[in-house]
Amino acid sequence: MKAFITGATGFVGSHLVDKLLAKEYEVYCLKRKTSSTKWLDGKNVNYVDGDLFSNEVLEKTIKDMDYVFHVAGVVKSKDKEGFIKGNQLATRNLIEITYKVNPNIKKFVHVSSLAAVGPNLDDKPITEETPYHPITTYGYTKRDAELEVMKYADKMNVTIVRPPAVFGPRDTEVFVYFQTFAKGLNSVIGLREKFLTLVYVEDLADAIVLAGEKAEAKGQKYFVGFEEAYNWKQIGEITGKLLGKKAFKIALPHFIVFTVGAFAQFFAGFSSKPATLNLEKCRDITQVRWVCSVQKVKKELGFKSNYTLESSFKKTIDWYKEQGWIK
Repeated sequence: MKAFITGATGFVGSHLVDKLLAKEYEVYCLKRKTSSTKWLDGKNVNYVDGDLFSNEVLEKTIKDMDYVFHVAGVVKSKDKEGFIKGNQLATRNLIEITYKVNPNIKKFVHVSSLAAVGPNLDDKPITEETPYHPITTYGYTKRDAELEVMKYADKMNVTIVRPPAVFGPRDTEVFVYFQTFAKGLNSVIGLREKFLTLVYVEDLADAIVLAGEKAEAKGQKYFVGFEEAYNWKQIGEITGKLLGKKAFKIALPHFIVFTVGAFAQFFAGFSSKPATLNLEKCRDITQVRWVCSVQKVKKELGFKSNYTLESSFKKTIDWYKEQGWIK
């Protein structure tokens, strides 16, 4: 089986590559000239040089594929246009080309995000039936990317996978939490307890493969993650146990978070790089619940996490230590 992967050089995409290679797929990875291949070096992959708007290259490659796994996306941008181009327009272009040159492809799997739907409106977990209500430009453009994919649901085999917060080896985003904790500081947002669904990257990669291979997934959307939602107290306790450290806990009131975000956004205006924390990100991280149900993916695709939160945190922390990222 031949599989084409966008975002293969990144965090989630590289783990998907590992899973597909283990299943003896012939793997083709889209690679920009500026992309680092450090997570793929030495592995039996075929590089496709180009980007999500290299139409001639995409057409030539996709026409011979059995699967397309669209993992690439923009999570940070200096402006709204960057999110629109990297999420909605790139997805539209990719699926249009796939339909043009390979309409009978076994599966087109699009990796979206819980952000496309939005945070919880009440105390109940979000399900695949929950209406869209994104709260950030990233979320809006991931929603619009989903809508581009679903335009083809009645004429091509498509599936959408929606991960919540993803962590694991090779990640540099959630890594900051472990890094800060290892240095003795456990900072949490707000004075009210917050809950979230998490997904370990290897479990997510397994779910993406299931979405590709299972006939039941045709035309469907799936949330994937641990069955239990966790609060930051639980997360902190497990992290402290695994690191063998007691970190000083500091709760940052929301007004401080937004103040810092406003300053960061202002000064980012003088930089070529987007701010890691801005006002939209502040709105995102101050939500009380980012919790989704994983019952549908369990029931229809037979997904089951191979890890607990503690065992997956251990694998992640051990990897960071091996790499020298934390001590």
